[in-house]
Amino acid sequence: MNFKNITVAGSGVLGSQIAFQTAFKGFQVSVYDINDEVLDRAKDRFATLKSNYMRDLGASQEEVDAAYNRLTLFSDLQQAVENADLIIEAVPEVVEIKRDFYQKLAKVAPEKTVFATNTSTMLPSQFAEFTGRPEKFLALHFANEIWNNNTAEIMRHAGTDSKVFDDVVEFAKAIGMVALPLQKEQPGYILNTLLVPFLAAAEYLVVNGIADPETVDKTWMIATGAPKGPFAILDIIGINTPYNLSAAKAKAGDEGAAKVAEYLKTEFLDKGRMGIQNGKGFYDYPNPRYLDKDFLNN
Repeated sequence: MNFKNITVAGSGVLGSQIAFQTAFKGFQVSVYDINDEVLDRAKDRFATLKSNYMRDLGASQEEVDAAYNRLTLFSDLQQAVENADLIIEAVPEVVEIKRDFYQKLAKVAPEKTVFATNTSTMLPSQFAEFTGRPEKFLALHFANEIWNNNTAEIMRHAGTDSKVFDDVVEFAKAIGMVALPLQKEQPGYILNTLLVPFLAAAEYLVVNGIADPETVDKTWMIATGAPKGPFAILDIIGINTPYNLSAAKAKAGDEGAAKVAEYLKTEFLDKGRMGIQNGKGFYDYPNPRYLDKDFLNN
């Protein structure tokens, strides 16, 4: 595994986490996003991540400052990838956006560079032909809050070179992840194959007026002993991602998904409630109701 210079494309909730975790483990990381305004917001995310690493991992100020200093931010794609050994794509979960990104990336990335998509629900084979290097392309999926939830699902497509696959497995280990190799394509990998139907069931209960989000979360937490319910999890993911997934299903004719998409748009996104990233989602942060000591009581 000869990866030294890493580029993370997309500086949103998960992209910023991937970049910081990689830098924290000693790699030089270029962070690409579409403009300087978006990158300024990424700087705020990195500042929050520094605090999180000190709080949750016991990292020192010197360690998190060193990680931050290994990050370089770019709004020019060619500059961001000119030395990249590995590019991790974390752009929005919209097929057209990802396809367009790979077509542009293929024109400017060095021949040596391996491409990895962090897509949550799509398959690498959907984009392989647009990369210009299908044998050097695969999926590398992280769970949110990756410094604590340190899973990395590595999924090949039929044309992925075996050495590339093995190298990305080793890279995942090198940045402190538990590497979880998938030998065949599976929509949603392991985690989201389990998680997405769970969250969809919770959304169904709420949008159809069966129960409110707090009651659903309370039910799940009491009955299973889980520390969080589905709506707390949706806040951590960020409301944009489930909205985009529901909107895509709605576009394909799923009436239930259309109802969910409309609910998430009108009740959350249109009201600036983006989830934990901006302190407002199904709950208000930093002290969400589900952490109250009386939340699970009658």
